[in-house]
Amino acid sequence: MRLLVAAHESELVAFEPELPGFDRLLTGVGKLRAAYALTRALDAAHYDEIVVVGTAGALDPELEPGVYDIDATVQHDVTDLEGVRGQHVSLPPRMTLAVEGATIATGDSFVDDPDAVAIIRRLGARLVDMESFAYAWVAAQFGVPIRILKAVSDRAQDGATVEWDTAVIECSRQLRERIREAYGV
Repeated sequence: MRLLVAAHESELVAFEPELPGFDRLLTGVGKLRAAYALTRALDAAHYDEIVVVGTAGALDPELEPGVYDIDATVQHDVTDLEGVRGQHVSLPPRMTLAVEGATIATGDSFVDDPDAVAIIRRLGARLVDMESFAYAWVAAQFGVPIRILKAVSDRAQDGATVEWDTAVIECSRQLRERIREAYGV
């Protein structure tokens, strides 16, 4: 059995209420909610794989719209004791996944500012979201393989929140098609 995970209800609008071979988990937005909900789910049941679907802002101006596998995730909103951005005091600086794809930066704020984009891009990320690092870290603690699929919803610039509100439906459709292709359901 696999666990289909999303942060926001809108990211699942194109998905049927039940998919064969998948349980479903809606975590809520942000790292703490993501970590809490996924920990509870993995503590209550065994899963062969976690499959995360969701939206992300594109930091890289050359990144085309579409769905991307995430190969690694970093946190853009933490610093260590020396003030190094992206380095946490007690968590690893990077969670690497077993696929080729794009690196995503995770933080607890919706990025819609060109200055923030420039700072976050220095961490090597091409996308930005609010949950992926937490999902990857929790999955590693439980030893469960994880696949994160993110659809580009906006350019993480001025007006990105308005763009997200309208783009999320199409992103959900793209994610549903990717799940159909990858898992045959």
